[in-house]
Amino acid sequence: MTPSMYTHSVPVFKQMLTALKTMLVQASEHATAKGIEPDALLQARLFPDMFPLIKQVQIAADFSRGIAARLAGVDVPAFDGQEKTFADLDALLTQTLAFLDGVNASQFEGKEGTEIVLRPGTPKEKKLSGQTYLANYGLPQFFFHVTTAYAILRHNGLPIGKRDYMGSY
Repeated sequence: MTPSMYTHSVPVFKQMLTALKTMLVQASEHATAKGIEPDALLQARLFPDMFPLIKQVQIAADFSRGIAARLAGVDVPAFDGQEKTFADLDALLTQTLAFLDGVNASQFEGKEGTEIVLRPGTPKEKKLSGQTYLANYGLPQFFFHVTTAYAILRHNGLPIGKRDYMGSY
């Protein structure tokens, strides 16, 4: 039997977002200990044309909720994206993890062929099967933003490594 799309998404999102949540706590503590203005880390970027840390975290959370909701057949929860502090990001990730806890494997059954429409009604509209949406679009997007958040923190001196990135599994 092929593992379900649930198995390849929700537990992975929870693992990675929990690890990201832990790294953000470490970043906040690091900023305090080193006398670094928290906003210097929250607004840090790897390159000027890339989003800052705060936006990378928001987008990773958005992708995890959006993917899980679309594949489970429930409404995508909306968040206002107004996070400004480490505490705000912690609350966002806590809410996101709670949402992910609320979806279950049975909601994903048979959704491999379900049509997922991205950016409906726009020139960028794209239609994908559930399987393609998860494997070729959703997971790569999610990992890009989690990895970029990790890289920003590491680049700015946070003493973290692969174990921190991976979290508990």
